[in-house]
Amino acid sequence: MIRCVRLWTGEDNNSHFEEGVIELEPGQRGDFLTGKIDAVSVSFQETESGGAFSWHTAPVRQLVITLSGTLDFQTRDGHHFLIHPGNILLAEDTAGSGHSWKLTDDSSWRRAYVVLRPGAAVPYRAKARQPARA
Repeated sequence: MIRCVRLWTGEDNNSHFEEGVIELEPGQRGDFLTGKIDAVSVSFQETESGGAFSWHTAPVRQLVITLSGTLDFQTRDGHHFLIHPGNILLAEDTAGSGHSWKLTDDSSWRRAYVVLRPGAAVPYRAKARQPARA
């Protein structure tokens, strides 16, 4: 499984996130894989170390695959999550109050943007929530 954080706009018009995974199935030669995901385009981008981006929404529903750099994402309600190299962000908060991010290490943020075709299925599964301790 590949770590994936889903970011979406809730009924309150704020961005929310949940931890999950991209589900992989057994494939040839002992590999694990997904089926093909219906995408419109793929592009690459790099932000130098120390970079940040204030409040914004995702321009489209997309997968953001981090190749290098560690980021601290924040939602307007003050919740944070980290993205590390090899993690995927499923960005679905295309409306509302948005999110912000900043690089937390000395690396540049190299990433691939995979713009999803409208309605494209993504093999994302949310992690089961842990029960609260009494």
